[in-house]
This record gives sequence, C-alpha cells and structure tokens, in this order.
Amino acid sequence: MGYEVEKTEEQWKAELTEFEYHVLREAGTERAYTGELLEEEREGIFNCRGCGAELFRSVAKFDSHCGWPSFYEPQKDHAVELIEDRSHGMVRTEVRCAKCGSHLGHVFEDAPQTPTGDRFCINSVSITFEPKA
Repeated sequence: MGYEVEKTEEQWKAELTEFEYHVLREAGTERAYTGELLEEEREGIFNCRGCGAELFRSVAKFDSHCGWPSFYEPQKDHAVELIEDRSHGMVRTEVRCAKCGSHLGHVFEDAPQTPTGDRFCINSVSITFEPKA
C-alpha cells in the first residue's frame, strides 16, 4: 500500500497482543462500551497504537452514546485515510491510520451537534492516550 511505516505480519504479531492485531490489522471491532478510552476526558492526544502517529486531540472528542470513543475530526488533514467498506452487508467508511494503515474504526455523517457533523467512531484498542503535560 505504500505506508510510511511498513512492517511484516510477523512484526505486527510480535508487537501487538492477539486482540490488538485482530482489530488493527484484520479490521476487527471491540465490543461496545468495553474500551478503556471511552470515558477518557482529560486533555491530551490520541495516537495510533500501531505506529504512534498523532490522530485525534481531546478537544474533538465527544460523547456520541455509541459505545466507542468518538471524535468530530482528526488532528490534521492527513492523519487518517478513509476507505469504502462494504463488509457485513453494509456500506460504511473505514478509518485507517494514514501512517501505517492500521484499522481504527469507521466515520459516520450523523453528528449534527458537532462542528463537522461527523462521528469518527474509534476502537479504544486502536489508539493510545497521551495526557497533556
């Protein structure tokens, strides 16, 4: 695919837990309301668990009541890539890390209460949180 960070499947498997690998590299999904970052309200940055790239800032996080951490925009224009996803009999837009191609979640245009109208629905296991110093 030509990502800035490229690793073999063996490298990914060595660096990630089995569940992290399933979500980030096989486009799996964690169960709703189970992610450790769902209730995170501190100021800080959300990074890709796969490569550490900065993806979202806490100022863009909001409670969408969907069961996964939700953001109305990525940190910068090219932090994520959006790909049409026709799996499971649906048409959705997958969100991947633009630096390493790891699956993060999906984006939906169903958040009129936000400045963008978008809801980036992200698996907690796909990201890490770095509190502001």
